Amino acid sequence: MKRYHDIVGDGGSNVLEQVVEQRARITEGLAGVRHLVAVGSGKGGVGKSTLTLHLAGALRGRGLRMAILDADFNGPSQARMAGVERAVFVPPRSTDGSGAAGRSDKVALPRTSNGIGVFSMGSLVPESDALEFESAAQGESHTWRATREFSLLTQILGSFEWGALDLLMFDLPPGAERTVQYADFLGARASFLLVTIPSEVARGVVARSVAALSKRPNRLLGYVENMSGYYCRDCNAIKPLFESDGPSSLGIPCLGTVPFDPELARHCDLGTPFTAQRGTPVSLALDGVAERLLDVLEKERP
Repeated sequence: MKRYHDIVGDGGSNVLEQVVEQRARITEGLAGVRHLVAVGSGKGGVGKSTLTLHLAGALRGRGLRMAILDADFNGPSQARMAGVERAVFVPPRSTDGSGAAGRSDKVALPRTSNGIGVFSMGSLVPESDALEFESAAQGESHTWRATREFSLLTQILGSFEWGALDLLMFDLPPGAERTVQYADFLGARASFLLVTIPSEVARGVVARSVAALSKRPNRLLGYVENMSGYYCRDCNAIKPLFESDGPSSLGIPCLGTVPFDPELARHCDLGTPFTAQRGTPVSLALDGVAERLLDVLEKERP
């Protein structure tokens, strides 16, 4: 009987060829994307998804071509917040050389009312259902679920029409180890923006993500401190939300602090853009983060 190490090559499974083919499909699909920005934290509950959506809105307001990929397959929230919860996925029409109408093999992205392309499993799986992967394993599916999730992500990246974009933002799931997994999956081309809140617990978890990512070739663009106080509309002032001495040093640049605004949360629940709230402290803070993010992206890699 042969042991595993006695098997020559991959045993006929052609795993290497499959990986190369998948990578080529992803590279082809993202050929028109200038910047890949993964928004992570490591800590759940810091408002990362909300920040991703409204930061994309601020960048879109500057004329940039934007799209969001909601990579949190188990807890997707971008579909509801972006207003594409009931989106219908239809392959775009194209024209062949004869002028006859045809169809592309790529699926068109749903778009928000302000033109941001969004993919989220929340458009496909109702909130009352959980994303399930068929498994022949009994009680051990956790050992390979991440593999299936990344296989699904590969299909999404290769199957949708991302087109010409200035930024494609990945809304990552929580977990410091997931942040590292996505760094490995997306490769050195992807840059990372981390999100924390004025809590020592949250900062400690994000610091672990910084330490893990610093060992990889990906750029760490900086971090944003979210929920840095809350905006009191009655008194038009920023009130403390956490006891804090101010933004802490995580060893990477702080691109800005964003206060919590209940009105922004209401827009997220309704799936409507926050564009009507121009001039508020939250809107101004997001504009500042967008400007600094672009400045960092346009700088040459050290």
